[in-house]
Amino acid sequence: MDAADRQKLFGTAEPLPEIYRLRAGTLEAELIGGNLRAVRFAGHEVLRTVAYVVRDRDWGTYAPAVEIVSLEETEFDFTVRTRSVCRATDGSELHAEAEITGDASGRLTFTVTAEPRGDFETNRCGFCVLHPIDGVAGQPVEVTHTDGTVEQACFPDLIAPWQPFKDIRALRHEIAPGVFATCHLEGDAFEMEDQRAWSDASFKTYVRPLALPWPYVLPAGQPFTQSVTLSLAGDVAGLETRAIAPASASPVRVQLTLGENLGEAMPAIGVVIAAEDARAILAYPATLHDLAPQSLLFSYDPLAGDGVDDLQRFAAIAALQPSARAVLECILPARDGVRAEVSAAAAAVERAGLRLDAVTVGPAVDRQSTPPGSPWPACPPLAEIYAEARNAFPGVRLGGGMFSFFTELNRKRPPVALLDYVTHATCPIVHAADDRSVMETLEAIPFITRSTRAIIGKAPYHLGPTTIGMRQNPYGSRTMPNPDGRRIAMAGDDSRQRGLFGAAWLVGYAARLAGAGIETWTAGALAGPRGQWLDTEKPEAGVVPAFHVLRGMAQLAGCRRIAFASSDASRVDGFAAVTWHGETVLWIANLGPEETVVALPEGGWRGFVLGLSDLDAAAAGRLLDEADRASPLTLPAYGVARLTGLA
Repeated sequence: MDAADRQKLFGTAEPLPEIYRLRAGTLEAELIGGNLRAVRFAGHEVLRTVAYVVRDRDWGTYAPAVEIVSLEETEFDFTVRTRSVCRATDGSELHAEAEITGDASGRLTFTVTAEPRGDFETNRCGFCVLHPIDGVAGQPVEVTHTDGTVEQACFPDLIAPWQPFKDIRALRHEIAPGVFATCHLEGDAFEMEDQRAWSDASFKTYVRPLALPWPYVLPAGQPFTQSVTLSLAGDVAGLETRAIAPASASPVRVQLTLGENLGEAMPAIGVVIAAEDARAILAYPATLHDLAPQSLLFSYDPLAGDGVDDLQRFAAIAALQPSARAVLECILPARDGVRAEVSAAAAAVERAGLRLDAVTVGPAVDRQSTPPGSPWPACPPLAEIYAEARNAFPGVRLGGGMFSFFTELNRKRPPVALLDYVTHATCPIVHAADDRSVMETLEAIPFITRSTRAIIGKAPYHLGPTTIGMRQNPYGSRTMPNPDGRRIAMAGDDSRQRGLFGAAWLVGYAARLAGAGIETWTAGALAGPRGQWLDTEKPEAGVVPAFHVLRGMAQLAGCRRIAFASSDASRVDGFAAVTWHGETVLWIANLGPEETVVALPEGGWRGFVLGLSDLDAAAAGRLLDEADRASPLTLPAYGVARLTGLA
């Protein structure tokens, strides 16, 4: 894939990481950047990732260059040795040497010895092991603790707000009937967090308890060693091999089928608008007109200096789209008394002439996460905040929850009875930012919505903003700068938002909302680094591919959603609805980098396919050329299709 194609697919020409596939008998793993992905035995996924991770004081992840010192492979075993250096901004360094071994019995060992050159500050340094969630969530697990005691438990079904297991030495679970995998960890105490809370598709076992202070210092000149060992037991010989298509295989046929009415409507679609983007939107309103969302979420933060002038610009934007509901995201400093602050915000809204349909309120302090083991910061009771907001903003709907992510909602649950709706956002690059991890986050979305429903019951559910880039970092002092358009966790600007990848991801996200009963989904930003313009400085340069998905979903708002099924939703997924005119509309996306052949549902179909060759036309924002589409349909890498059933 050349740089021009990478730019169109991912919004960046950054080269894709090199993948080396390790094999020993039917044990397989991918070596990427010195870490292991997709650990499988006889085709069964055992572990999603085994990685040695070094985090800075803002929970940013170091990405050192990894040198492969040696790699030896036979038919029955392999050994890899690597070394790397993490360099901190203060000049200190962490030198690491690793050895990875595997054999045909399914035994895999990953050992790292690291030595600081200079006192090295970190929030976490050591192994993270990711168990998959598909077929694992809610299932039994045997936990061996550091004192040798054994606990019979289950992986959480609903998302756990706190660590489900602590003080871990080993984890044993069933990967197939009668076959058990044991993951043994040495070198420190480990604990587990339910990463589905951040939309990661994994249960993460990580080094060093969060109850201990962080950041902490690794003393200069003191080497330390950690290791992870995977072993299998039970009816290993009888394990039936699953067919796995290698990355270079011919296109795989995926069968799509449609079902009955799901009994829910497609959500109203909204976009978030930040104060710093308002002038640009007013100067170039065409994108808002073309998008025609049902909701405009205006973000108002007095602590960031937002004031009446910003609210006046919000009012002007709302006037451009009078049919859309105007919703204010009102962040309270919670410093000078709740009543005074809410009253001041309401007075500013009135002076600005901004007519609101709803207001979401919350204290600024709740935008920062309170990790397990940390004291909760001082904050007025949410019941008091909601009561004062109800008085200050009469006649409009009142929302609450979290401006950040489900993680924080799950840990600090609002008094739902006092609210007209509950909201939270998601971000797929909190922990990892490689392409596969971002797409895998889609697996976690149904767990998030189901867990939210367990908290809020039948209360109206507003979701978003939903963007790949992180708009605000609850886990550090800033989002990560990304001037070179790299794949960086916690980046405020993720270039894939501007590539075909972003459009496919958005379709996949919409697919996973089936059954959640979302009332309003703020499914993107209108402008800025996470917005709908290819060039934030030149909106006339065109719109991102995801704009077409967002506009298509806005056109379907309120329509009846019908059941959609894919024979391999990890490759191709989508959603379907019946329009007000009785037409069946189908949106599908290829969620991977390989061309894929899709068997369409029965019946005739007409529509467009958005691929690399179509992006110039798509950037102009116009409707793409439609044609009759016969089954099977070939979807290009990260391709998106909108199809309408022919009567």
